[in-house]
Amino acid sequence: MIMRPGLCSVTFRELAPEKIVALAAEAELEAIEWGGDVHVPPGDVERAARVAQATTDAGLAVCSYGSYFRAGADEPLTPILDSAQALGADRVRVWAGRVDSADATPAQCAQITARLRDAAEEASERGIRLALEYHRGTIADTPDAVLQLLVDVPALSTYWQPSVGAEDAEALTEFDAISARTSAVHVFSWWPAGERLRLHEREELWRGLCSAASALPTPPRDALLEFVPDDDTALLAAEAATLRRWLAETAR
Repeated sequence: MIMRPGLCSVTFRELAPEKIVALAAEAELEAIEWGGDVHVPPGDVERAARVAQATTDAGLAVCSYGSYFRAGADEPLTPILDSAQALGADRVRVWAGRVDSADATPAQCAQITARLRDAAEEASERGIRLALEYHRGTIADTPDAVLQLLVDVPALSTYWQPSVGAEDAEALTEFDAISARTSAVHVFSWWPAGERLRLHEREELWRGLCSAASALPTPPRDALLEFVPDDDTALLAAEAATLRRWLAETAR
Protein backbone atom coordinates (compact mmCIF):
# COMPACT_ATOMS: atom_id res chain seq x y z
CA MET A 1 0.00 0.00 0.00
CA ILE A 2 1.03 3.60 -0.54
CA MET A 3 0.34 6.56 1.68
CA ARG A 4 -1.91 9.23 0.24
CA PRO A 5 -0.07 12.54 -0.37
CA GLY A 6 -1.92 15.53 1.00
CA LEU A 7 -1.71 18.98 2.54
CA CYS A 8 -2.46 20.49 5.92
CA SER A 9 -4.37 23.72 5.37
CA VAL A 10 -2.41 25.35 8.21
CA THR A 11 0.55 25.37 5.82
CA PHE A 12 -1.05 28.49 4.36
CA ARG A 13 -3.08 29.99 7.20
CA GLU A 14 -3.42 33.37 5.48
CA LEU A 15 -5.10 31.99 2.36
CA ALA A 16 -8.79 31.40 1.75
CA PRO A 17 -9.90 27.76 1.59
CA GLU A 18 -10.70 28.06 -2.11
CA LYS A 19 -7.13 29.12 -2.87
CA ILE A 20 -5.74 26.23 -0.81
CA VAL A 21 -7.93 23.79 -2.72
CA ALA A 22 -6.65 25.17 -6.02
CA LEU A 23 -3.01 24.94 -4.90
CA ALA A 24 -3.43 21.36 -3.68
CA ALA A 25 -5.12 20.29 -6.91
CA GLU A 26 -2.47 21.97 -9.04
CA ALA A 27 0.22 20.18 -7.02
CA GLU A 28 -1.48 16.83 -7.75
CA LEU A 29 -2.09 16.09 -4.10
CA GLU A 30 -4.98 13.88 -3.10
CA ALA A 31 -6.28 15.08 0.25
CA ILE A 32 -6.47 18.03 2.65
CA GLU A 33 -6.53 18.18 6.42
CA TRP A 34 -8.54 21.29 7.27
CA GLY A 35 -7.41 23.25 10.30
CA GLY A 36 -9.79 24.35 13.00
CA ASP A 37 -7.97 27.55 13.93
CA VAL A 38 -8.73 29.61 10.81
CA HIS A 39 -10.20 27.75 7.86
CA VAL A 40 -12.96 25.70 9.50
CA PRO A 41 -13.78 27.06 12.98
CA PRO A 42 -15.42 24.60 15.40
CA GLY A 43 -19.18 24.71 15.26
CA ASP A 44 -19.50 26.64 11.99
CA VAL A 45 -21.08 23.78 10.11
CA GLU A 46 -22.18 25.90 7.16
CA ARG A 47 -18.60 26.96 6.50
CA ALA A 48 -17.42 23.37 6.96
CA ALA A 49 -19.95 22.16 4.40
CA ARG A 50 -18.83 24.82 1.89
CA VAL A 51 -15.19 23.89 2.36
CA ALA A 52 -16.03 20.21 1.97
CA GLN A 53 -17.87 20.90 -1.28
CA ALA A 54 -15.00 22.96 -2.67
CA THR A 55 -12.59 20.17 -1.77
CA THR A 56 -14.52 17.36 -3.39
CA ASP A 57 -15.42 19.49 -6.43
CA ALA A 58 -11.67 19.72 -7.09
CA GLY A 59 -11.32 15.94 -6.94
CA LEU A 60 -9.67 15.97 -3.52
CA ALA A 61 -10.58 14.16 -0.32
CA VAL A 62 -11.07 15.62 3.13
CA CYS A 63 -8.79 13.33 5.11
CA SER A 64 -9.10 14.86 8.56
CA TYR A 65 -9.94 17.83 10.74
CA GLY A 66 -6.95 19.38 12.50
CA SER A 67 -8.43 20.51 15.79
CA TYR A 68 -6.83 22.28 18.73
CA PHE A 69 -8.80 20.37 21.31
CA ARG A 70 -6.65 19.95 24.41
CA ALA A 71 -7.62 17.00 26.59
CA GLY A 72 -7.48 17.95 30.23
CA ALA A 73 -8.78 21.47 29.67
CA ASP A 74 -12.39 22.40 30.28
CA GLU A 75 -13.26 22.54 26.62
CA PRO A 76 -16.13 20.92 24.69
CA LEU A 77 -15.52 18.48 21.87
CA THR A 78 -19.01 18.62 20.40
CA PRO A 79 -18.54 21.74 18.18
CA ILE A 80 -15.36 20.18 16.80
CA LEU A 81 -17.18 16.99 15.93
CA ASP A 82 -20.00 19.02 14.35
CA SER A 83 -17.51 20.66 12.00
CA ALA A 84 -15.69 17.40 11.30
CA GLN A 85 -18.94 15.71 10.42
CA ALA A 86 -19.97 18.58 8.13
CA LEU A 87 -16.57 18.31 6.44
CA GLY A 88 -16.99 14.58 5.96
CA ALA A 89 -13.80 13.93 7.96
CA ASP A 90 -13.53 10.55 9.64
CA ARG A 91 -10.50 11.54 11.73
CA VAL A 92 -9.92 14.45 14.11
CA ARG A 93 -6.46 15.38 15.35
CA VAL A 94 -6.38 16.22 19.09
CA TRP A 95 -3.77 17.25 21.66
CA ALA A 96 -2.94 15.38 24.86
CA GLY A 97 -2.88 18.23 27.35
CA ARG A 98 -0.46 21.14 27.70
CA VAL A 99 2.52 19.65 29.53
CA ASP A 100 5.47 17.46 28.52
CA SER A 101 5.16 13.83 29.59
CA ALA A 102 8.31 14.13 31.70
CA ASP A 103 6.81 17.01 33.68
CA ALA A 104 3.25 15.72 34.02
CA THR A 105 2.12 14.56 37.43
CA PRO A 106 0.26 11.25 37.79
CA ALA A 107 -2.91 13.24 38.45
CA GLN A 108 -2.47 15.27 35.26
CA CYS A 109 -1.84 12.14 33.20
CA ALA A 110 -4.93 10.49 34.66
CA GLN A 111 -7.07 13.56 33.92
CA ILE A 112 -5.85 13.86 30.35
CA THR A 113 -6.26 10.15 29.71
CA ALA A 114 -9.79 10.11 31.12
CA ARG A 115 -10.78 13.04 28.93
CA LEU A 116 -9.30 11.38 25.85
CA ARG A 117 -11.25 8.22 26.64
CA ASP A 118 -14.52 10.14 26.92
CA ALA A 119 -13.72 12.14 23.79
CA ALA A 120 -12.95 9.03 21.77
CA GLU A 121 -16.26 7.51 22.84
CA GLU A 122 -18.17 10.66 21.87
CA ALA A 123 -16.43 10.75 18.50
CA SER A 124 -17.06 7.06 17.80
CA GLU A 125 -20.80 7.67 18.08
CA ARG A 126 -20.47 9.74 14.89
CA GLY A 127 -18.15 7.34 13.10
CA ILE A 128 -15.13 9.55 13.76
CA ARG A 129 -11.79 8.44 15.23
CA LEU A 130 -9.43 10.65 17.19
CA ALA A 131 -5.69 10.76 16.55
CA LEU A 132 -3.04 12.23 18.82
CA GLU A 133 -0.79 15.06 17.76
CA TYR A 134 2.76 13.76 18.35
CA HIS A 135 4.22 16.92 19.82
CA ARG A 136 6.19 18.39 22.67
CA GLY A 137 4.12 20.30 25.21
CA THR A 138 1.78 17.31 25.47
CA ILE A 139 1.97 13.88 27.09
CA ALA A 140 2.19 12.43 23.57
CA ASP A 141 5.73 13.69 23.04
CA THR A 142 7.78 10.46 23.06
CA PRO A 143 7.16 6.95 21.74
CA ASP A 144 6.82 5.52 25.25
CA ALA A 145 4.33 8.19 26.27
CA VAL A 146 2.29 7.70 23.10
CA LEU A 147 2.26 3.93 23.46
CA GLN A 148 1.01 4.25 27.02
CA LEU A 149 -1.86 6.47 25.89
CA LEU A 150 -2.71 4.02 23.12
CA VAL A 151 -2.86 1.22 25.66
CA ASP A 152 -5.04 3.27 27.99
CA VAL A 153 -7.32 4.52 25.18
CA PRO A 154 -7.33 1.82 22.48
CA ALA A 155 -9.73 3.76 20.26
CA LEU A 156 -7.03 6.35 19.55
CA SER A 157 -4.47 6.38 16.78
CA THR A 158 -1.58 8.81 16.51
CA TYR A 159 0.09 11.09 14.06
CA TRP A 160 3.88 11.18 13.71
CA GLN A 161 6.28 13.93 12.80
CA PRO A 162 10.04 14.24 13.32
CA SER A 163 10.88 15.67 16.72
CA VAL A 164 12.60 19.04 16.47
CA GLY A 165 16.35 18.52 16.70
CA ALA A 166 16.20 14.75 16.17
CA GLU A 167 18.70 13.42 13.65
CA ASP A 168 17.40 11.17 10.88
CA ALA A 169 18.14 7.84 12.54
CA GLU A 170 16.66 8.94 15.86
CA ALA A 171 13.51 10.23 14.19
CA LEU A 172 13.05 6.99 12.24
CA THR A 173 13.53 4.94 15.40
CA GLU A 174 10.75 6.97 17.02
CA PHE A 175 8.49 6.28 14.04
CA ASP A 176 9.22 2.56 14.12
CA ALA A 177 8.15 2.43 17.77
CA ILE A 178 4.66 3.80 17.10
CA SER A 179 4.20 2.99 13.41
CA ALA A 180 1.63 0.25 13.93
CA ARG A 181 -0.80 2.79 15.40
CA THR A 182 0.10 5.77 13.21
CA SER A 183 -2.71 6.95 10.96
CA ALA A 184 -1.02 10.01 9.41
CA VAL A 185 2.37 11.64 9.06
CA HIS A 186 3.09 15.37 9.03
CA VAL A 187 5.78 15.92 6.42
CA PHE A 188 8.28 18.79 6.71
CA SER A 189 12.03 19.30 6.98
CA TRP A 190 13.10 21.36 9.97
CA TRP A 191 16.76 21.32 10.99
CA PRO A 192 18.41 21.58 13.35
CA ALA A 193 16.18 23.63 15.65
CA GLY A 194 13.26 24.86 13.64
CA GLU A 195 14.90 26.18 10.46
CA ARG A 196 12.58 25.34 7.58
CA LEU A 197 14.28 23.45 4.78
CA ARG A 198 13.12 21.95 1.49
CA LEU A 199 12.10 18.30 1.69
CA HIS A 200 15.05 17.11 -0.35
CA GLU A 201 17.43 18.60 2.20
CA ARG A 202 16.43 15.78 4.56
CA GLU A 203 16.11 13.16 1.87
CA GLU A 204 17.52 10.35 4.00
CA LEU A 205 14.86 10.95 6.64
CA TRP A 206 11.90 11.07 4.30
CA ARG A 207 13.00 8.28 1.98
CA GLY A 208 13.55 6.18 5.08
CA LEU A 209 10.13 7.07 6.39
CA CYS A 210 8.41 6.23 3.10
CA SER A 211 10.23 2.91 2.92
CA ALA A 212 9.41 1.99 6.52
CA ALA A 213 5.77 2.94 6.08
CA SER A 214 5.36 1.00 2.84
CA ALA A 215 6.65 -2.15 4.55
CA LEU A 216 3.95 -2.05 7.22
CA PRO A 217 0.90 -4.33 6.99
CA THR A 218 -1.22 -1.19 7.40
CA PRO A 219 0.74 1.97 6.58
CA PRO A 220 -0.38 5.39 7.77
CA ARG A 221 -3.16 6.49 5.46
CA ASP A 222 -1.90 10.00 4.79
CA ALA A 223 1.42 11.79 4.31
CA LEU A 224 0.52 15.45 4.77
CA LEU A 225 2.77 18.35 3.82
CA GLU A 226 2.59 20.74 6.75
CA PHE A 227 5.16 23.50 6.23
CA VAL A 228 7.17 25.00 3.40
CA PRO A 229 10.00 27.52 3.73
CA ASP A 230 8.75 31.08 4.18
CA ASP A 231 5.15 29.87 3.66
CA ASP A 232 5.89 30.26 -0.05
CA THR A 233 3.02 28.94 -2.18
CA ALA A 234 5.34 28.80 -5.20
CA LEU A 235 7.24 25.93 -3.53
CA LEU A 236 4.25 23.67 -3.00
CA ALA A 237 4.17 22.02 -6.42
CA ALA A 238 7.85 21.04 -6.26
CA GLU A 239 7.58 19.81 -2.66
CA ALA A 240 4.51 17.78 -3.57
CA ALA A 241 6.30 16.29 -6.58
CA THR A 242 9.21 15.25 -4.34
CA LEU A 243 6.88 13.60 -1.86
CA ARG A 244 4.87 11.82 -4.55
CA ARG A 245 8.04 10.51 -6.18
CA TRP A 246 9.39 9.09 -2.93
CA LEU A 247 6.07 7.47 -2.09
CA ALA A 248 5.86 5.86 -5.52
CA GLU A 249 9.47 4.67 -5.52
CA THR A 250 9.28 3.04 -2.10
CA ALA A 251 5.98 1.32 -2.91
CA ARG A 252 7.50 -0.65 -5.81
